[in-house]
Order: sequence, then structure tokens, then C-alpha cells
Amino acid sequence: MCGYHGITFDPQGRCTFMPSQETINPSASVASFPVIDRHRLCWIWLGDPELADPDLIPDLSMNTDPACAGGGELLHVDCDYRLVLDNLMDLTHETFLHGSSIGNDAVAESPFTVEHTDTTVTVRRWMRGITPPPAILAEMRHRFADYDGGPIDRWQIIRWHAPATIVIDAGVAIADTGAEQGDFTWATRGYVVNTITPETDRTANYFWLRLRDHSLEDEEFTRAQVELVHSVFEEDRAMLDAQQNAIDAHPRYAFYNLNIDAGGMWVRRLLDRLIGTEADRVGNRAIAGNR
Repeated sequence: MCGYHGITFDPQGRCTFMPSQETINPSASVASFPVIDRHRLCWIWLGDPELADPDLIPDLSMNTDPACAGGGELLHVDCDYRLVLDNLMDLTHETFLHGSSIGNDAVAESPFTVEHTDTTVTVRRWMRGITPPPAILAEMRHRFADYDGGPIDRWQIIRWHAPATIVIDAGVAIADTGAEQGDFTWATRGYVVNTITPETDRTANYFWLRLRDHSLEDEEFTRAQVELVHSVFEEDRAMLDAQQNAIDAHPRYAFYNLNIDAGGMWVRRLLDRLIGTEADRVGNRAIAGNR
């Protein structure tokens, strides 16, 4: 329903009501799009309705898992959405950009692996026997009252799902308590769920949720965690703005890729492939229609 004039439309976009008149103008219609409400997010298909496939929606069931608690928000970013993907696929920047909260030297110094399919890229990093950075130290003390601040094992498993969803399986355990082998008795586990909707070629809407497996009824802790992640992402947003400004100022400059960019480079490569395939399909359909 139009909030100004009260004109009402059905799910197919056909007008079903006009105030103060019985005759409905048949030309009064609006575009409609397939929509699925799944796991606390609304997924809208803006292309050919016949090609809308719910199976393409990433599995984000952790958002509604009763064993998890947490919250998130929507951020508007003034950059190409792919820069956000680059940022999330390479978390070594935590060492340098987020050193006062979630980062320390161990993030940048620890090795990682990268694997991919046609529609996913996964980066895995384990940090063993390290000193906890400030925010992680605070969470471990909240989770385990007798934790003495000793060494931890930390992991980050980052998985991109085409085209623009990234789920980070992030956890911390007291060192040498078996987390890498699947024993999470002395661990805090959680997810950072990120999905980005491009708005223009230079702006995007960035949805995120931060989930955890402990203190499920502690709403004050949830608010504190959301505020923490918000402050971290605000640091990211300032850097992303600077990146976009640098790119705009040097449109012909070939930016150098580091080894740590491997995950993001695979994401870009697969995105280009998927966009090219779609462009060819749309082009072929237009040619067939013209004939």
C-alpha cells in the first residue's frame, strides 16, 4: 500500500484498490519481484522471475539457530562492493587496522590456505598458542570466569558464497585443549555473517550479524558485542572510503596484489566469470528477441 495515497497492489503488482473510486485503472501496476524471507534476511531477485532459484541463497541458518545469540546492523558504504569483499577475505589487516581490539601480530604472521569451487572461496587460518588481543581476552574472561589470560588457539575460516555473501567461522580456545580436533569444551565459537547489496558502482549496503555460542540470554553482552563490531567496521569503512578515493584518483593505475590477497583475487576472478556468463546470456537473449 502506498503510504501517501493508499493505492494498494497485490503480490503480482496489480492494483486492487484506489480510494474514493470503484473503477480501477488497469494501467495502474507496479513492477514485482520474487522475494524470500529466510534466516532473518529478505532475498530479492531483480532479474528474470523465471530464473529465480531459492537454492542459490546461501545457507545462513546460523542466524536463526537457537544455539546462537547475537545481533547486527546495516551499514552504507561509499565504495565498490568488491572492496568490501576484498576486506573480508583478507583478515591480516586486523593486525594493523584493529590492533586495539581484535588484532595483533599473530594474525598477519600465521599461515593460511585458500581453496575454491566455481561459486565459493574458502580461506583458513589457525593461530596456535598466541597471546589474545584485547577484545578476545575480554570475551574469554566473560565466558570462562577462571581464565587467566594465558595462550589461546584462534581460528578464522572465511567462506565467500557467490555473489556477495561471506560467512566467517571465528573462534578462540584455551591453547592445546583440542579445538582443532573438534573439542570445543574450552572454546568460544561464533560467526560473522556478511552480505552486501551493491547500490551503485561506488556505493553499497552492507548487512552483518555477529553470533556467538555462549551467554545466550545476556542481552547486555549482545549489545556490547554489536558495539564492538560496529567500531571495528567503522575503522574498515574509513579505509574503504580512502581506497575508493585512491582508485578514483588513479583510474589507470595497476594496483599491486600481495600473497595475502589470494582469497580476494579468487573472489574477483570468479565474479568476473559469473558476470561474463550472465552478460553473454542476456546478450544472446536480446539477439534472439530481435530476430
